Amino acid sequence: MSYKARKRLDHRERVVERRDKMLIRDRTSERATVEEVFDQTTRMVVFDMLNRGILYEVNGAISSGKEAKVYWAINKEGIDLAVKIYLTSSAEFKKGMVKYIEGDPRFKGVKRDTRSLMAVWAQKEFRNLREATDARVPVPKPVAVKSNVVVMEFIGRKGIAAPSLKDIPPEDPEQAYKLLVMYVKRLYRKAKLVHGDLSEYNIMMWKGKPLIFDLSQSVSIEHPMARFMLTRDLANLNRFFSRLNVNVIPIEKLEKLVVGK
Repeated sequence: MSYKARKRLDHRERVVERRDKMLIRDRTSERATVEEVFDQTTRMVVFDMLNRGILYEVNGAISSGKEAKVYWAINKEGIDLAVKIYLTSSAEFKKGMVKYIEGDPRFKGVKRDTRSLMAVWAQKEFRNLREATDARVPVPKPVAVKSNVVVMEFIGRKGIAAPSLKDIPPEDPEQAYKLLVMYVKRLYRKAKLVHGDLSEYNIMMWKGKPLIFDLSQSVSIEHPMARFMLTRDLANLNRFFSRLNVNVIPIEKLEKLVVGK
């Protein structure tokens, strides 16, 4: 077995083990899960999505962070979905999210209480995913949003997420780099968005091609920090792919290529 094949197998085994541990932990620590994620309002949102047929079954958590938990779910047709629930108790996250909302002309007059901010953040991610999809940028397709809950396409199979660039480098790094530059260009010119936090941590390899995820912090190109964020995104791409011996485009030339000026 080749080194890359062994690495992919090792990654899959780690993901399955982590997923199964999360399933067990969620089932044996139901009270903690309910208190942290499924407060009364969130439970009602999830029940509403079940009643409306958006979801058929919600399984255990497949990823967990300070600001959100992502659950593996399926619909009536058995199609895998990801249910992202933003934690309304995340005060630390609340402080950092405001700068991504203020200055974005799509979101004005937002209330500062935590639940309102989380609801806007969820709406923001849903809208960014929809606009990126319309611009033919490979991202998880949005399905539904309500309050602090976003439902989207699950990238992977049966609760096992596709690997990120961080975990498994692409088979053809040069081709992956070219595709990602094209995707950033489409995101900027067609969707009028800047990802804002693009790196190997939020790019997956799926069916041989890169796919961008985690667009919650993405901003309109009219945002006052948009160009700074774009430069940072491109610098992150160049940093990662230069380590894979890709002949990357100099950052100033790359930015002009994306912006078109």
